[in-house]
Amino acid sequence: MSIEGKKAPFLAATAIAVVVFLQIPVLVVMLAAFSKTAYLTIPPKGLTFHWFEVVLRNPEYLSAAWTSLWLAAASTVAALVLGLIAAYAIHRRMVPGAGALTSLFMAPLILPSVVLGVALLQYYTMTGLRGNSLGLWLAHVVITVPYVVRASLGSLSAVDESLEDAARVLGADGFTSFRLVTLPLVQPGLVAGGLFAFITSLDNVPVSVFLLSASQTTLPVKIFTSVEQGVDPSVAAVSTLLIVTTGVVLLLAERWTGFHKHV
Repeated sequence: MSIEGKKAPFLAATAIAVVVFLQIPVLVVMLAAFSKTAYLTIPPKGLTFHWFEVVLRNPEYLSAAWTSLWLAAASTVAALVLGLIAAYAIHRRMVPGAGALTSLFMAPLILPSVVLGVALLQYYTMTGLRGNSLGLWLAHVVITVPYVVRASLGSLSAVDESLEDAARVLGADGFTSFRLVTLPLVQPGLVAGGLFAFITSLDNVPVSVFLLSASQTTLPVKIFTSVEQGVDPSVAAVSTLLIVTTGVVLLLAERWTGFHKHV
């Protein structure tokens, strides 16, 4: 047996151990959501769906969930449009300094989220956008565009440019050739970028917590403030709902497009 063959079982066991270790906190939260006690306990003392009912009937949680959903959806749509346009222009070298622009678009992924949140807070305070839904949406667009740009660039690099040129030779204009030829080919990358953009927006706390007004809150920020006031199984229940929903969406998207190849 070769050295690589001998190392394979060890590497596989190490990978499984790392995955299990990373998933233990998720399992703990999910188990705590079914506890009959009014406090978090592991293992749960009895099993009940009471805390899920509490969450689904709580107007504060429902309002926060609605805010998170429309904000994530709106920022994802904007990120898809802007990210695809930027990636296409960078890939086809339609703008000078394409390399520098790529680094600029990736900057929100490099900067710590807290630093970005504080910077946006100071800027919004000067411009009057603080506590404004428009300002919050723009901030989420800023933090989600990089995922679309990165995924779109990966998809575009695998597209044969001569296909679009052939469509133009056959009489299609630039937009039509892009819409009918290039866009379907980069669809998996767009799905991947859109999913990560949606999840990033839906799950964001460091930026949102600085920009929300007193009358606004998102679901992650609501969970964060609830934990500060005292932890009970309802927090675990809403976290479990988020985990399960995210997992199901990712599994369906992977089955539909195989988006892991583009990220």
